[in-house]
Amino acid sequence: MASYTYTPRGTCSRKIDFTLENGIVKEVRFTGGCSGNTQGVAALCVGRPAEEVVKVIKGIRCGMKPTSCPDQLANALEQAIEAEKKNA
Repeated sequence: MASYTYTPRGTCSRKIDFTLENGIVKEVRFTGGCSGNTQGVAALCVGRPAEEVVKVIKGIRCGMKPTSCPDQLANALEQAIEAEKKNA
């Protein structure tokens, strides 16, 4: 199991902590952001393959912003997936 911390850009959330095990999202915690929304996104991601999660949430926007908390999580997951592939 590997734990990651990501600093989002362009969103209200200040930090995303998550854990992957064999490509499966085991835990997601947002620091900051809209509490209900970030808790909901986190709950929906747990137990799913990281690559599947990325496909679903990548590109989601928050209002007029070019990104969102889910989009930033997708970026974080993509980086983690690439890092795990390099270390395999």
